[in-house]
Amino acid sequence: MKGNILLVEDEAELCATLGVRLRGEGYTVDIAADGIEAYEKATTVGFDLIILDVMLPYRSGFDVCRDIRQAGLAVPILFLTVKSDTFDKVLGFKLGADDYLTKPFATAELVVRVEALLRRTPIRVGPGIHRFGSLCIDTRRCEVTRKGVPVSLTAREFQLLCYLVERAGTTVPRTELLRSVWGYESSTLTRTIDFHVARLRQKLQDDSNSPEFIRTVKGVGYKFIRTDG
Repeated sequence: MKGNILLVEDEAELCATLGVRLRGEGYTVDIAADGIEAYEKATTVGFDLIILDVMLPYRSGFDVCRDIRQAGLAVPILFLTVKSDTFDKVLGFKLGADDYLTKPFATAELVVRVEALLRRTPIRVGPGIHRFGSLCIDTRRCEVTRKGVPVSLTAREFQLLCYLVERAGTTVPRTELLRSVWGYESSTLTRTIDFHVARLRQKLQDDSNSPEFIRTVKGVGYKFIRTDG
C-alpha cells in the first residue's frame, strides 16, 4: 500500500467516489463523515494524509485542522471546499493546511495532489521514538513534545525535523534538503530552508538565537545535534 489516508467528507456520493478512486490507486482509506469523528480518528490513528472537507456537521474543517495542529500532529492536510475566496484559502493555510482543492474538481487532479504531498512526506519516518533532552519526537504518530507539552508543527516543518533527526550528528547539505524534503532541483535558489529552520528553532527551544538542536554549518547546510539536555 502507498499510504494510509483519512477522507473526511459528509457528501456520501462524493465520499464513495473518492474512496473507490484512492483505493484503486493503492491507498488505504478510512472515512469520517463529521468534524467530531474526523478529529477523533486523526488523533488516535496514524495517517499519512488527511483529505478534509471544510463544511462539515458539528465542527468545521477549519476547526478540525486547527485542533489537529494544536495536538502536535504534523500529518499533511488537503482541504476540499466549495469556498474559493482568497480569505478562506489564506485562513486554511494559516491554520496548518498543506494544500487546497476547490469543488468541483476532477478526481485525477485530487490524485495528483495526493501523490505530490505524499512524495514530499517521509511516510512513517524511522521506526520509533527519538528523545533529545526535553524534546521527544514520535515518528510513528507524527507527534513532537517538549517538556511533555505538544509542539504544533506544520507538515513541512515536521518533515524537515525528521530528515535531520534521522541523520543526527551529520551535516546535511542544503541541496539535499531541497531535493529530498521539498522536491526541488538542487539548483533552485530559495530561502525556504532558512525560514523553516528558524521556525523550528522558535518552537523547539527557549532562545532561538542560540541554536540548541539545529546548528548551521556555514556554506554547507544544517546538522541536528545529539544532546542529553
